[in-house]
Amino acid sequence: MSTTPLEALPDLRVRASIFAALGDETRLRLVVALGGGGAMSIAQLTAGSAMTRQAVTKHLLVLAEAGLVHDVKVGRERLWQVEPAQVELARRSLEVIAKQWDHALLELKTAVEVPSAA
Repeated sequence: MSTTPLEALPDLRVRASIFAALGDETRLRLVVALGGGGAMSIAQLTAGSAMTRQAVTKHLLVLAEAGLVHDVKVGRERLWQVEPAQVELARRSLEVIAKQWDHALLELKTAVEVPSAA
């Protein structure tokens, strides 16, 4: 079984920036909220939380820089939404890593198993 090493994938720097942005609990929560609720305003994202609009804006800008979210101007309001292509890129990256681990574990299992005598 041949797997592509993660280093061989295109745009490794882009992939790293995605995971760096998602590495923060608040930003991960924002992506989850946007992924399940469609486009949302900062007021909607802060409703029911102790976070200020300024703090949420700061986190959204980090996510936007990584390409995970983008905003759309609707009247005087900015609505934020997830960028599905970037989320898919992260998913595919994790899939490559999982396949590498599966392959490594299979090789380890093969190496340590002793054939039983019949």
